[in-house]
Amino acid sequence: MSGFGGLPQAELSEGLKQLKSEHPPLLEQLEGLYGLTEKIDQEMDVEINFNELILKVKEFKKALDPHSEREEGVLFPMMGAYIGTTSGPIAVMEYEHDQAKSNIGAFLAKVEGSQASTDEKKKFAELIKNAYLILTEHFSKEENVLFPMAERMLTDEEKAELHRKIQEIK
Repeated sequence: MSGFGGLPQAELSEGLKQLKSEHPPLLEQLEGLYGLTEKIDQEMDVEINFNELILKVKEFKKALDPHSEREEGVLFPMMGAYIGTTSGPIAVMEYEHDQAKSNIGAFLAKVEGSQASTDEKKKFAELIKNAYLILTEHFSKEENVLFPMAERMLTDEEKAELHRKIQEIK
């Protein structure tokens, strides 16, 4: 037991290890997005930084979507069989996924073909800042709570199935 009264961090199985390993590159992209939103907020080269933000958000979404699908389509249902999906950790995780995707989707919808003013661009960039805040906290919860919980909860067969199924999602 750790000194904080929690459970010791378990060594993660292959599938959970893969999901966790997908977080650092996504976080790196998020940090870049956040940096651009800050520049836009401070009205630094708004046009250039806003166009860069649009590009980087599209790249980020392309990387985030398969990761989310691996969790929503495979891990969450497997854990949900034990702890349910309508309330509790899985419901919270799915809600956070939905919130982040909603912010990103709204941003992309608003900027498509838009001739926005600087103030509007700041407002649109705020959606990405919201996604950043949601996802950075979300990844931390997964790594510190959800993945260790899954490691303890799932059988060896289920862990092997998780690993196999997430490999199929490209």
